[in-house]
Amino acid sequence: MNRRSQKNKVCDAQEALCVENLTVYYDRMPALENVYLHVQDRQYLGIIGPNGGGKTTLLKAILNLVPAASGTVCVYGMKPGETGGMIGYVPQYTELDRAFPITVREVVLTGRMKRAITPFYRFTPADNEAAEALLERVGIGGLAQRQIASLSGGEFQKMLIARALAVAPRLLLLDEPTASVDPSSCEQIYSLLAELNEKMTVILVTHDLFAISSQVHKIACLNRKLILHDEAELDDNTLHTLYGCPVDLIAHGVPHRVLREHEREHSS
Repeated sequence: MNRRSQKNKVCDAQEALCVENLTVYYDRMPALENVYLHVQDRQYLGIIGPNGGGKTTLLKAILNLVPAASGTVCVYGMKPGETGGMIGYVPQYTELDRAFPITVREVVLTGRMKRAITPFYRFTPADNEAAEALLERVGIGGLAQRQIASLSGGEFQKMLIARALAVAPRLLLLDEPTASVDPSSCEQIYSLLAELNEKMTVILVTHDLFAISSQVHKIACLNRKLILHDEAELDDNTLHTLYGCPVDLIAHGVPHRVLREHEREHSS
């Protein structure tokens, strides 16, 4: 789809995500420039790109956590800030304080909290049951009473996914969920995401290129500007264009495909 047809495209409630001409600045430096992205319901999108390329900023713009200098974002036809519990979010591992004295179960319960919290707020029995069920769902049901400081990297990320699922989202955003995670836990997390994608839209920011290439439906290459590939395939020319330097591709027994070279910018 060319840029002109993209600009004329109208966001609707059947489309999971519609990003049109999005530009975001930090001070006077552009973090995102004229980003166009359309994601269909129950699609699985992988976003790759160099550090500082705007991947986290894009997720935060979808969440209404950073202001847009121009452009629009719609989630199932609704503007950021109006989506309620439609979006579940797993932030970067490094953004969180693992020393905070809180249990795994309590972290997941925070995902059930309403925006307007009253004094002496208490979770309901339904909240507690939902938290326990979600911990079982992600494979750490036996760790509910553990302090988060004692968790391994994989256990910690599974806990964060459970918390994101506590809002019963239609769109799940994940920012490098397998960073600092052992290979076995990575495989479990990707299997979980594939299962979740059967019922919800998944957008995954990652540097783990080949581990997801056999799962995602499309890959978006983002380095301030975004190019969307209709097939989840990669090659060294694509990565050289994206990262601005030669990149060695190494696959350890993981099925993967190869991307065609960028011919023009497009996003849908």
